[in-house]
Amino acid sequence: MESREMTITEFMISEQRRFPAATGEFTALLNYMRLACKRISYIVGRGSLAGALGAAGSVNVQGETQMKLDLVANDIFLRTSEYGGLVAGMVSEELDDPYQIPEEYPRGRYLLAFDPLDGSSNIDVNAPVGSIFSVLRAPRGTEPPEANDFLQPGTSQLGAGYAIYGPTTMIVLTLGRGVHGFTLDRSFGEFILTHPNLRIPAEGSEFAINASNERFWEPPVRRYVSECLAGRAGVRAKDFNMRWIASLVAEVHRILIRGGLFMYPKDTKDPGREGRLRLLYEANPMAMIVEQAGGAASTGRARILDLPPQALHQRVPLVLGARAEVERIERYHLEHDQGLDKAFQSPLFKERSLFIQE
Repeated sequence: MESREMTITEFMISEQRRFPAATGEFTALLNYMRLACKRISYIVGRGSLAGALGAAGSVNVQGETQMKLDLVANDIFLRTSEYGGLVAGMVSEELDDPYQIPEEYPRGRYLLAFDPLDGSSNIDVNAPVGSIFSVLRAPRGTEPPEANDFLQPGTSQLGAGYAIYGPTTMIVLTLGRGVHGFTLDRSFGEFILTHPNLRIPAEGSEFAINASNERFWEPPVRRYVSECLAGRAGVRAKDFNMRWIASLVAEVHRILIRGGLFMYPKDTKDPGREGRLRLLYEANPMAMIVEQAGGAASTGRARILDLPPQALHQRVPLVLGARAEVERIERYHLEHDQGLDKAFQSPLFKERSLFIQE
């Protein structure tokens, strides 16, 4: 019998059948995520024709300028998910407080956290953007959720995924049993399983970091990047490539497909801010995906998924990708914190740019 392509819906149903007591509600919620991402993909694909490019003239709770498409994508996630009786409430990068399900709709037993459009700075230049989502269980059932209900560690996630809107649209999904990628077949409007069981090589030769922040990096990060830039002549004895797309979704997707490391570390640019990326709806879902693909995700000092969230929009440093590379950076942080990296902290080294190799 000739094999046929498996759709994302068929994949989720096959996973559901592994659990005889499953009600189908979780599968239905993931189908809503599929639909929301498909709708956003259509608008992103129309670009200027959809009239959704440019700034919206407002800022979000983090003080960031909102793009028109940020708000459009946020509304799509809310409207697609609110009426089905599957979620008790939602949190988003674009909302100050938890979104309460309208009274005319029933509430469900899940919580949804999402970044509706990651990489907004790429919108107007037609570079990759994406959406990120995380599913949690509502601790108080169908009661209207409070902010504290969402403050669950990443280990409590029931599932996580992202959509990337690039030359093709893909959804990458984990339900805690590996990571699988689905490509949108535009000929009939369905996501097809094209990348089963994605795995990240333990070691990598590519890294991504915003080099413009070099002067603000902590010594362990400067040490790691310096060693990579030294290439074959340095202690790593191999050449590395450096990348930066300014979209977490695009960076993680590249790592899943061909390996490597992504870093948005803690720095001194804004001393009052622990990191740049949001824990609940950026770092946690991406950390779950990366770990399920055999990689690791850390702040540089601790596993991301173990962090107890303190606030809805809490920011954290993020280092993720090839396990051996993440562990190396954690070791450098530990040595620095214990004062064991004296050679690296010499005055001569501090005065030189890491990007000038002598």
